[in-house]
Amino acid sequence: MRIDLLTLFPDMCETVMAESIIGRARRKGALQVCCHQFRDFSGNKHNRVDDTLFGGGMGMLLMAEPIAACLDDLMEQLGKRPHILFMSPQGKTLTQKHVRELAQMENLIILCGHYEGVDDRVLQAYVDEEISLGDFVLTGGELPALALADAVSRMLPGVLSADECFEEESHFNGLLEYPQYTRPAVWRGHEVPPVLLTGHHANIKKWRHEQSLLRTAQKRPELLETAPLTREDLDFLEKERLLSGEKKGKNS
Repeated sequence: MRIDLLTLFPDMCETVMAESIIGRARRKGALQVCCHQFRDFSGNKHNRVDDTLFGGGMGMLLMAEPIAACLDDLMEQLGKRPHILFMSPQGKTLTQKHVRELAQMENLIILCGHYEGVDDRVLQAYVDEEISLGDFVLTGGELPALALADAVSRMLPGVLSADECFEEESHFNGLLEYPQYTRPAVWRGHEVPPVLLTGHHANIKKWRHEQSLLRTAQKRPELLETAPLTREDLDFLEKERLLSGEKKGKNS
């Protein structure tokens, strides 16, 4: 996969995407990330890309033409029109399910806004979907764009090593991840659950699944409404008195 980031701060984005697991994946060719400075397409000697709002209002707005020119140039280089995303608090909240869908695409372009946002005409002309990380506002779109790029990248083949698996993580199967522990077995009087020290893989797997059910019921009970629960899962939750009557009725 190739991910292209359009931003006023390409050095910031490049620094983050060059580190750790994502940086390692890029170096071995499992992922391509390119950062583009759309200020280079300003078309004026001062490299200005923002202006005041028609109708008045506080702050400055990113102009349409520099972004459009950058997108046009990029698409000409690629020889195609990739799926174009805009990070915005007005977009649909990102979910792990949608991350998996985006990871199936060959190429993504992520536009990072700044100031008061972007001239709506360029969004209407180019953007396929707006994505939000939640109901809050940041100073720019770089941080959410990097979060999205990281979430998508780690789903790709060859990005995570053999001992870094996402299939048992929170939200992959509709549940939160089970608690995990490492050495020492006793830390300040707190012991690791004994089952994890037995080496009995079937019992460990069963315990972990049950802990995922418990954590989800305790921390994010609304996820149980759509999680693919089995009859055994429902019986376990009922036994633990953590299953709502509504969910029980739907699956009985």
